[in-house]
Amino acid sequence: MSSLSEPTSAPATGREPILICYDDSPDAVRAIEAAAALFGPRRAVVLDVLPWMTGAESVAASSSIVPGTAFDDVNEAEARRIAGRGAEIARSAGFDAEPLGHLASATWTGIVDVADELEAAVIVIGSRGLTGVKRIVETSVSQQVVEHAGRPVLIVPPR
Repeated sequence: MSSLSEPTSAPATGREPILICYDDSPDAVRAIEAAAALFGPRRAVVLDVLPWMTGAESVAASSSIVPGTAFDDVNEAEARRIAGRGAEIARSAGFDAEPLGHLASATWTGIVDVADELEAAVIVIGSRGLTGVKRIVETSVSQQVVEHAGRPVLIVPPR
């Protein structure tokens, strides 16, 4: 963890987009609403990250996929579709929003990689509000993003 005197990224100029993580959940919608209230109208990229398709998933999906289609293309198209729904919500909240679907081995790495690529001013992510044993056992995407992002992260708690 860095100290306050050691910035981990360049200062924001106001032109950088905010990166809003969206997974089609009520918590993700709440994160968009909170970001709109805090940041007002500005450029935003709405991101959905899905995992690379495993071998077993590829076999299971093969019955509904046109022969010759790359399985990762199917996952990436699904991520773009989900991000598109989030971008619609973000636009209705006042953002100049564009959707982005991304594939990564771990969701948090995909979020951090895209934030770096975009030089995002802030990452906005909803929290599932895990408690007790679930919090210990399940890896928190939002916590991993905070630990690795090197930029401000707004975690919006569930209602």
